[in-house]
Amino acid sequence: MTDPDSLLGEIETLGEKLGQAKAAITHRFIGQERVVDLTLAALLCGGHALLIGLPGLGKTRLIETLSTVMGLNGNRVQFTPDLMPADILGSEILEKAKSGGKEFRFVPGPIFCQLLMADEINRASPRTQSALLQAMQEKKVTVAGEDRALDEPFHVLATQNPIEQEGTYPLPEAQLDRFLVQIDVPYPDRETEREILLSTTGVVEDELKQIFTAEELIAAQQLLRRMPVGESVMERILDIVRAFRPDDETASEQVKDVVAWGPGPRAAQAFMMMTRAWALLDGRLAPSADDVADLAGPVLSHRMALSFAARARGDNLGQLIENIVATADSNEVAA
Repeated sequence: MTDPDSLLGEIETLGEKLGQAKAAITHRFIGQERVVDLTLAALLCGGHALLIGLPGLGKTRLIETLSTVMGLNGNRVQFTPDLMPADILGSEILEKAKSGGKEFRFVPGPIFCQLLMADEINRASPRTQSALLQAMQEKKVTVAGEDRALDEPFHVLATQNPIEQEGTYPLPEAQLDRFLVQIDVPYPDRETEREILLSTTGVVEDELKQIFTAEELIAAQQLLRRMPVGESVMERILDIVRAFRPDDETASEQVKDVVAWGPGPRAAQAFMMMTRAWALLDGRLAPSADDVADLAGPVLSHRMALSFAARARGDNLGQLIENIVATADSNEVAA
């Protein structure tokens, strides 16, 4: 059994180191603290993240910075319509053996890394997108009938452009559900954009330093699972997840009218992990019910869909999540 004092000491030490990592990342990815926190939290949970934002907002820069700061071996794959599964997973080639005969040799693809950047993931065909399904869930790939383990830790950070949808293939629900969170990358405000101009158009950029090693990140992921979660937080998670399922008895009439299908159990699992990481990044030793509400958008928005009638009316899924969570908060306070 873990000594509570020892656990608290480990959590505090990790929190301090995460503060250093966050400072190093935000120094290069300026003014987007929430985006940095969500991405760091996803890595701490051992999960994958889908970053959605317009071109030029620094998504690639963020991922490259994370790779260096967290000490991860990273690869980048530009997803295009002609990309094939073998271009990601690798393939076997026939070559001459030392004995003089022929033999097959496996040539690993870029997926054999610790941090895979899947750039504009929705530009590849469904066949190619599906090459990531097993890797994201089982941390291994099957090529030519043989299972091959991926590096540890293994994370996929995928990017997507929200406006240029011509020639794209929407990600299937099964793959979207494998992303722990969806992170929206907004435009910077005026002062942030001024800082970006000053820091990126000079002659020299500050050197980026490594804070974590891969082994330390794995240890942090294991420690995160030992962080306590209160009964009130767990009940809050279940309340919110079930409130967005149109066939659940607790769902409101608005949800039944607007939502075609709601989040499954992976959403609750994502909440359990992300609230712990969220508290840790905020310097707290345990999550609160407020963390659940704060993370509702990133955890739920890619795990549910609007009905045909709601889409025709132009309803906004993000606004719906905010409204339902706010209503649930008001009801809880009133009670």
